[in-house]
Amino acid sequence: MPTFITTGRLTKAGADGLMAKPEDRMPALKALADASGATILSYYLTTGRTDFVLITEGPSTEKAVAAIMVAVSSGSVSDVETVQAWTSAEFANIAKSAGEVAGNYRAPGS
Repeated sequence: MPTFITTGRLTKAGADGLMAKPEDRMPALKALADASGATILSYYLTTGRTDFVLITEGPSTEKAVAAIMVAVSSGSVSDVETVQAWTSAEFANIAKSAGEVAGNYRAPGS
C-alpha cells in the first residue's frame, strides 16, 4: 500500500475547539483512516511551519485525498499538504524504470 505523509495547521476554530475540550485526536483520526481503508503509522503535533504530521498507509491516492477533504471541510485544519513517500528500495525500482525510458526523451534545445 502507498505511504502518505500529511502536514497541516490548526485553524483558529481547531485551536479553540481543543482549548475548550482538550482531547487526544487519535481516536477521531483513526476512525477517519479506518473509513477510508488506511492505517495510521504515526501522528505527531509539531512546532514550526506546521502543527501536525500524519503518516499513513492507504489503498490509493484517491482515498487519501478523500479523507483529507473530510478533515479540511470540518474547518479545524488548513494548509494541508500530502505527499506520497517511498522506501529507498521502492525508489530504486522507480529509478530503474526511469533509466529504461530515458532514451525516449529529448531535452529542450537539444
